[in-house]
Amino acid sequence: MKTALVTGATDGIGRETARQLLEEGLRVFIHGRTLDKARSVVNELKRANPEAQAEAVYADLANMHEVLGLAEQIRKKAKVLDICINNAGVYEDTRIITQDGFELTMAVNYFAHFLLTHQLLPLLKSAPQGRIITVSSIAHQSGHLNLDDLSFCHGYSGYDAYAASKLANILFTVALAKRLAGTSVTANSLHPGVIATKLLRKGFGVGGDPVQEGARTSVYLAVSAEVENINGAYVESCQRVTPSHTPRDERLAEALWEKSIALLTPFMKR
Repeated sequence: MKTALVTGATDGIGRETARQLLEEGLRVFIHGRTLDKARSVVNELKRANPEAQAEAVYADLANMHEVLGLAEQIRKKAKVLDICINNAGVYEDTRIITQDGFELTMAVNYFAHFLLTHQLLPLLKSAPQGRIITVSSIAHQSGHLNLDDLSFCHGYSGYDAYAASKLANILFTVALAKRLAGTSVTANSLHPGVIATKLLRKGFGVGGDPVQEGARTSVYLAVSAEVENINGAYVESCQRVTPSHTPRDERLAEALWEKSIALLTPFMKR
């Protein structure tokens, strides 16, 4: 039985992604911000599917020490991780700085997943074919990254921070895929579509397609044999597409990688 982790799995696209993976017969770690919330969703999923191999894990992804704790929970529960779906995301109208010194949107949407993925790489490399799947957005097309101001000290808007975090997710995938070449692990990113979630309503004030559609590409990248050897791709509606020019800038991807390592080194040493 394959094992998967879905971050942000207590609501919206993440919850639906976890539900569909459970229907596929996978063991799924349901990540929530709190243990009570994660357990509640696990219980609901098991009531709907008594055979579901769902387990609760938790962390506030705005806190990098809790991200390390999440990785430790996974290590204690599994010797192998086949699939890591970096799905969790937030949209904040106001600039909030976390206790670790990161802007909140970048912390949750990008830095937490960068750190978590690094912590879980040994488990993913132990799988016959590990898959790292990071949820981005078409909003990346509007994203701009100032590597000297990733906390948006010099001007902030909720949309700019969100778009920047989703651009960072693709650049992270590009740089990670390069480093994973020749291993048994692949890394790909995706746009889930314009989906009716709380984040979409809060950030954009509009509706969208149902969450079942939003989960489709994540599940495809997680279980389809068609993408077993695909690495470094950006996928939309289960089709590989070309993102905007900036995410294809390998120099920027490398520069962001090095900056991220520098900022997260205090946590990586633990």
